[in-house]
Amino acid sequence: MQTPATVALDAAGVDYRTTEYEAPEGGGYGDALVTSLGLDPDAVGKTLVAVLDDGRHVLAVVPVSASLDLKALARLGGAKRAAMAEPAEAERLTGSVVGGISPLGSRRPLPVFVDELLTVSDEVHVSGGRRGLEITLAPDDLLRVAGATAGPIAT
Repeated sequence: MQTPATVALDAAGVDYRTTEYEAPEGGGYGDALVTSLGLDPDAVGKTLVAVLDDGRHVLAVVPVSASLDLKALARLGGAKRAAMAEPAEAERLTGSVVGGISPLGSRRPLPVFVDELLTVSDEVHVSGGRRGLEITLAPDDLLRVAGATAGPIAT
């Protein structure tokens, strides 16, 4: 099954693989992925939508084992403050439902910031653009295709 995320990876000629898993109802998507596939939670990214104080919306990818540090995200994005976007706004901007938002192939191109912990393994796992679809790829490919900036944005 193709999603905007896999289309973006195919267009870039990136090697990746997809895995489907049973996504729970009502949240805990990253934890369910880690549990069902036996993955390292430090190598599985959850993609969150935030808004900086200058009005820019951004995607922040942090390990499921961590939380997003909004102050660190703001600094990395050149702003003073950041806040989480409302779920409906996140879905409208990305074209994906919460729990399936990918850092790749958003409906609206958004700056992407990836926590540096996700760049130290040989592979990183991110949402494929829908709940229950996971993409595995090299961290360098994620950064390149997403046009992402890596930095310390997780606590």
